[in-house]
Formats: sequence, C-alpha cells, structure tokens
Amino acid sequence: MMKLWGRKSSINVQKILWCLAELGLAEGKDFERIDAGLHFGQNRTPEFLKLNPNGLVPTLEDGDVVLWESNTILRYLARKYDRSNRFSADINTQYQSEKWMDWQLGTMWPPLRVALLGLTRTPEADRNYPFIQKSYQEADSLLKLFDQQLSTQKYCAGDSFHIGDIPLALCVNRWILLNQTFPEQTGPRTPLKNIDAWMKRLEENTQYKLVEEKALNIVK
Repeated sequence: MMKLWGRKSSINVQKILWCLAELGLAEGKDFERIDAGLHFGQNRTPEFLKLNPNGLVPTLEDGDVVLWESNTILRYLARKYDRSNRFSADINTQYQSEKWMDWQLGTMWPPLRVALLGLTRTPEADRNYPFIQKSYQEADSLLKLFDQQLSTQKYCAGDSFHIGDIPLALCVNRWILLNQTFPEQTGPRTPLKNIDAWMKRLEENTQYKLVEEKALNIVK
C-alpha cells in the first residue's frame, strides 16, 4: 500500500491529501498516512531520513518509488493515478498549471511563509512585527497578479480545475486566515473578487473542503 508521511495540518501534506481525494484514492483503503513532523516527531528517525534526508513532510512511498517535494508528488500522482481524467492531459493546460505551481512555490509562498511562521511558530517575544507585516503585504500584492489572471478564466490553467489550483488555494486559505486572526499584525488584506469567486468554485466543485483550514492553531 502507498504510504504518505505527514500530519494533516501541514499545508504541503494537505496538497497531497486533496489530490488523492480528487483521484478517488481513500486513506486506509488505497494509502496509509503516518503522522510525522512537529509534535508527532518521526521525521528525524534513521528510518525516515533514509526516505527523505531533508527530514521534512510530506514524503511518499509508492512501491519502489520514494518522493519528497509536495509539488513533485502532485505531478507524479496525477500522471500515474488519474484514470478518470480528472486533470486535463492537454499539454497547454498542463503547462499553464505547472507555471502557476512554480510561481506558488518560488514567488508567492516565500513571503507568506515568513508571515505564517512568524505569527504561529515564533514566540511572541521574538517576533519581528514590521518584517512580518512587510512579508504579508508582499504576498498580498503578489496575489493581485493571480486575481488578474482569474478575471478571464475560472481556474489557474483555464476553465477546468487542474493540480496547480491545489497549492494556490491552500496558500490563499492561509492568507485569509492570517488576516482574520492577526489583522493588526498583517495590515489590511486587499479584497480580490476573482479569487473569492474561484475559492467558492473550489468549495463547490472539488474536494477542497476535506483539507480546508477553518482557523489557525499555534501548535500546528
């Protein structure tokens, strides 16, 4: 049975759980999930480090294949297990999606991650609030680019849901929750109507609600 190492509260593990749900693969039936990371530990054991020398989650074991890096795992699962054509295999659609996956990972997530970790993992006495707000506002500004893209199409790669929407939506979820929980520390969040409409479509037409975070928890 396929094994997925990682706790459910991890944004990167949630990417994989969401994708697996879209592919009709169920925990306990088609794959085993093993809690790992933060208070669960296990990610620094010799067993785990043989699988992923970074000591991070998620890590996927699928027979002889062992993968880490969440966006790579998404690509692998879609390529191997999309038997019902949930994600379009059209090359243009695929690489429009890939483009936004890389943008999420390399451009938008870094500043948002600074704000997230600063407000949920860093002891209050050690928080650099000006830097946290600067980082949040940078992510806010970047999301205006994605909102503009959604002014002419329903999803990141066109008018059908694709794997690139998964990491983007989970980042947007954190962007919203941070502002709801720490409005003074983040500064204002720009109203982005196209992103709002896109998130509503995801709630109605995909498995997003299975992994949606409703509130931030400092222990996560």
